[in-house]
Amino acid sequence: MYRVPSRTIAVAVLILVSLTGASCSGNDSGIGLGSAGRGDVAEVVDAPATITARAAATLTAAADGTLISLSVKPGDTVTAGQVLAVVDSPGARRRLEEAGAALDALKNAGGGGAGVKNLSAQQRRTDDAAAKAFSDARAAAAQIADVAVRTTLTTQIDLAERTYQEAAASARAVIQSVQRGLASVSQAMAALTQAQRAQAQSAFDLAQTTVDQLTLRAPVAGVVQFGGTSAASASSITDLLGAATGGQAPVSVPTGGAGAGGAGPGVDPAVPVGGRVSAGTAILTVVDVSELGLMAEVDETDVLLVQPGVTAKVELDAAPGATYDATVTSADVLPSTSARGGVAYRSRLRLGTGTYDDGRPAPSPRPGMNAVAHLQVRSIHDAVTVPAAAVFNVGGKDVVWLVRGGRAVQQPVSVGVSGQDRIQVLSGVSDGDQIVVRGTDKVKQGMELPR
Repeated sequence: MYRVPSRTIAVAVLILVSLTGASCSGNDSGIGLGSAGRGDVAEVVDAPATITARAAATLTAAADGTLISLSVKPGDTVTAGQVLAVVDSPGARRRLEEAGAALDALKNAGGGGAGVKNLSAQQRRTDDAAAKAFSDARAAAAQIADVAVRTTLTTQIDLAERTYQEAAASARAVIQSVQRGLASVSQAMAALTQAQRAQAQSAFDLAQTTVDQLTLRAPVAGVVQFGGTSAASASSITDLLGAATGGQAPVSVPTGGAGAGGAGPGVDPAVPVGGRVSAGTAILTVVDVSELGLMAEVDETDVLLVQPGVTAKVELDAAPGATYDATVTSADVLPSTSARGGVAYRSRLRLGTGTYDDGRPAPSPRPGMNAVAHLQVRSIHDAVTVPAAAVFNVGGKDVVWLVRGGRAVQQPVSVGVSGQDRIQVLSGVSDGDQIVVRGTDKVKQGMELPR
């Protein structure tokens, strides 16, 4: 397929009332004359684009273990909440039991201080143990490829750490009061025990969450594929998403990171039932293709023209001869680096159905497919127009060569909608005016023009 740059390239659909174009008959000067006329002009911005899914989520192993159950196969359609796989992790279950036992012991602990000689040292040991526990929890959470799960775990860890810090600060304050003779050792021990309980409760909650995540459920309805996301044409899975409609944002997951797996041609990345998995290993991905969209890269010179509601015609590399309808839903405020290294702004479009030139319905695209979006950013009906080749720039101003009394007169013009073949003229030229439409670089002011 012929690929075009994303800079404005216009396509004009013209219904001309009066247009006479003629090269200079009987001469070889290279200068051609024509007339301004009336017609419809559409200005189109062409932008490279990628087909996006409504949502996608990769399900990963929450801990080291064994895949003991896989209830789906590639291509299956699943519902949100459906159990898809189960991982057995003796280590995760052991940590949960140990955390539960530690929590129970602290719940039954009293606030007495018999035998405690150095409350400050015990507080430091408690702080060190808590810091290590929270650090380990964050490291484990970072291995989870599913953004929703990872975000939930990270939020839970942050909340648990804040709760512990508040309890620990209270314990330190009481210990200082004991050292100044303003509080008893039993009060200090009670405060320290409370801090230890907060840390133990956090450890138990996180261990329970890990065990719960060993049962992999579909976070969204969609189609199953084994392993993680793999789209060589997209820089990240967010390129495959973003066609949010109805105010609902898509679920995004990264292609990289620990355990995020892709697959080369002919390779099935599925972990077999009974196979060993590590924390973060991608088991399968659910892709919601119920509503497809586009992520288009619009050049900075054109993005101000691309507003929500702008319609587009879309062509796919995978479906030559087919055209799909699309509508812009949003455009990013911040830029990104385009595939060509320039500055571009991502625009999201809702993708409609497609048809071939002969009227046959086009196939439904797949996320990650390459496309070109022809965005109709402006149009005008029954306007004064001139051939695009007639307009050139002199000193930063648009001008044309008008024919007056058989001689060339340079005439400044104000242009509006710019089409590929025709340009709307707002002022400077009237319907029916004769102008130079070819060889403008060969014309001089006052030059006699052949008829």
